[in-house]
Amino acid sequence: MSEGKLEKLKIWAYKDSKFSEKVDDGEFVTLLNPEKYSYKHKVEQNEDQAAGTSAAPTRFNKILPQTLELDFLFDRTGVIPGYESTENGVIDDIEQFKKVVNEYNGEKHKPNYLLVTWGSLLFQGYLTEMTIEFKLFRPDGTPIRALAKAKLIEFVEEERRAAQENNQSPDMTHYRVVHEGDTLPLMTYQVYGDSKYYLEVAKANGLSNFRRLKTGTELFFPPLQKQK
Repeated sequence: MSEGKLEKLKIWAYKDSKFSEKVDDGEFVTLLNPEKYSYKHKVEQNEDQAAGTSAAPTRFNKILPQTLELDFLFDRTGVIPGYESTENGVIDDIEQFKKVVNEYNGEKHKPNYLLVTWGSLLFQGYLTEMTIEFKLFRPDGTPIRALAKAKLIEFVEEERRAAQENNQSPDMTHYRVVHEGDTLPLMTYQVYGDSKYYLEVAKANGLSNFRRLKTGTELFFPPLQKQK
């Protein structure tokens, strides 16, 4: 049952594909939660046809990674409590956002891996496209309101992908320590590749209030085939 607490959409940047090493200062919290977000799924079909033949049925080729599209509002007009007007308007806010979602990681020679969380939304991927639309300005041209439209493509680490494609999650026992900002659905997703098992994990650990995890607590994640 919801306790009525407002949860903001957050993005964490990671250096590695296992999402274990966070980028320094690599956290972004949205100003206002999005009104909507959308997933896009695409199945690739092979439509090749021999010359001189009649129409042939398409053949399945592969399922492409899903994409997530969502918008982020930036506002320094002073109308939103806690986000007062500043000399540079929204420029500094946008630069911090770009540092998290779009900065090139020189150590790994690729952009950061991103984890997006908000309620039931748990998405691992990286940015493929972003458009920033400046919408309101001061008389001197300083932008004080902007909208960033971002598109992220899903990334699934190979071992986890193999488990998902076999319709089974890892069959090993795992132990994880709760860190600040962790939620049980998020930790369950990181272990099994699917957050839907969080109730089984809560039961296995005797958690009566899984919405309030104590930092530093060690949780037990049992093999899924034993959670029938």
